[in-house]
Amino acid sequence: MPQRRVVTGRSHEPRARFAEELRLLRAGKGGSLRDLADRLGWDASTLGKMESGRSLGSPELVEALDQHYGTPGMLLALWELAVGDPTQFKEQYRRYMVLETEALSLWHFGVSVLPGLLQTDGYARELLSLGGAKGDELDQQVEARTGRRKTLEEEDAPIFRSLLAEAVLRTPLRDVGEWRRQLEHLLEVSEWPNVTIQVVPQGAGLHGLVSSDVMFLKLLGGRTMAYLENALRGELVEENASVERLHRAYDAMRDLALNPAESRKFILRMLEESPCEPST
Repeated sequence: MPQRRVVTGRSHEPRARFAEELRLLRAGKGGSLRDLADRLGWDASTLGKMESGRSLGSPELVEALDQHYGTPGMLLALWELAVGDPTQFKEQYRRYMVLETEALSLWHFGVSVLPGLLQTDGYARELLSLGGAKGDELDQQVEARTGRRKTLEEEDAPIFRSLLAEAVLRTPLRDVGEWRRQLEHLLEVSEWPNVTIQVVPQGAGLHGLVSSDVMFLKLLGGRTMAYLENALRGELVEENASVERLHRAYDAMRDLALNPAESRKFILRMLEESPCEPST
């Protein structure tokens, strides 16, 4: 079979393609990054990082660029592809990330940290920096993780239930303001019709998932997989008997959890107890 002819010669990798289009559009219109920043009212360094592929920017900035270049919706569509591209995640996590976007429903239990789907930028940044990421690498990892939040915001978003051990909500960030923003985000998301958040109180005692963060993914065709994760690695569990055993432990955990209304009150209490940012 003859090799397919390359039509445009442009990158097929979503993040690189997005950056390439930004460079081509600015070159075609003329002007420097500083000129573009002055016209749009955005920081030139942010625009430079986007054109080099080090950052994807925000949807608001991308919409402004679409309007500036007269490309309605094109750059935003490329941005969405780049944000959802699984290749931006470490190789061992890529298959799970693809399955997460395809799942009809998701059930989570967190023993120590919040799931990526519920993390704010500040929470993700502090957590990922603990693994040694910094600079541009940290920026990219934060964008990749927090970009997953849109999975819960889309029109056909999956049903998502998260059981959170009390310890998760009693382990604050170093930045008080970011921690308060994270708690406020949890309260907001808990009101969404497709999201249920329940707190498992410390007094519930030992249980079958005491040392495991787990996510269950119900896929098309009715198949369910489980994903176990710790600080070092994640493991996709596909064998039916193992998934069923984990699911029974999860159901038992759910019986121990506060109901959704009580859980919102618990999160609100954590917010009220959290110190306010110092006034300037």
